[in-house]
Amino acid sequence: MRVGVHINRFDHPGGGSALGAELAAAGAAAEAAGVSWLSVMDHYFQMEFNDRAEDPMLEAYTTLGFLAGHTSTVRLGALVTGVTYRHPGLLAKIATTLDVLSGGRATLGIGAAWYDREHAGLGVPFPPVAERFERLEETLRICLQMWDPATNGPFEGRHYRLAETLGIPAPVSTPHPEIMIGGGGEKKTLRLVARYGDACNLFMTSPQEVGHKLDVLRGHCDTEGRDYDEIRKTVVYSGEPAMTGDLDAFTREIAGYTKLGIDTVILGPRTGEPAAFIENFAAPAVQRLAGLD
Repeated sequence: MRVGVHINRFDHPGGGSALGAELAAAGAAAEAAGVSWLSVMDHYFQMEFNDRAEDPMLEAYTTLGFLAGHTSTVRLGALVTGVTYRHPGLLAKIATTLDVLSGGRATLGIGAAWYDREHAGLGVPFPPVAERFERLEETLRICLQMWDPATNGPFEGRHYRLAETLGIPAPVSTPHPEIMIGGGGEKKTLRLVARYGDACNLFMTSPQEVGHKLDVLRGHCDTEGRDYDEIRKTVVYSGEPAMTGDLDAFTREIAGYTKLGIDTVILGPRTGEPAAFIENFAAPAVQRLAGLD
């Protein structure tokens, strides 16, 4: 089992001017520690349950591009991009650019979006949930069409219409950047994972609940004629042991997930100084999890 780190706060005590150096240090610390995944949120405002909407928030793909320039091995992605935030043709171009400039390390993390306040605040349309899932599926189809070098035709969907799906340069990743679909909705989200996803991301609730979600995913894979084992399974962890540095308690919590086929546990530190968290907790966690059976 591998370890990832999800940078979800930008309230560095040094303010905005300190963020560049902090993120560069976080990237260096992640690679020195053997962390396999580094992600950021894709939000306009800080999530209210993570403190306050008024807290600092950086634009995700600009931040990922910065991290790409300060790393060389760790996989990079947004956890996750809301489908409402960018037109799908533009999103495919952005993800491709990140993949090209990072040497094939980009993941397109994507979901149906949920944070209505930031949409209303910045004037971004926020359709009803059913329509957001329709747009999510069309966006996935558009990205795959743009990443297919043999296809530069139109796309005609219910919500999006593209006269061309021209995407040059092509991604470095083969056959395309990894698609990670976030969420555990059993009827829609996990069906989309089975149909289009290379990876899924679930909340780490309990081994029983995560096991149930994976059983649902397996059922959707059977329906779609998809090999369940092809899909990389990841979970997000933000439990108290990671915040207090209790490595033993963290290892005990994780042990119940080892037989579920989880590829990566993504740590979500509640701190604006992620470099120190990576050095002090994520680095030894990498060694602990590598030894779990």
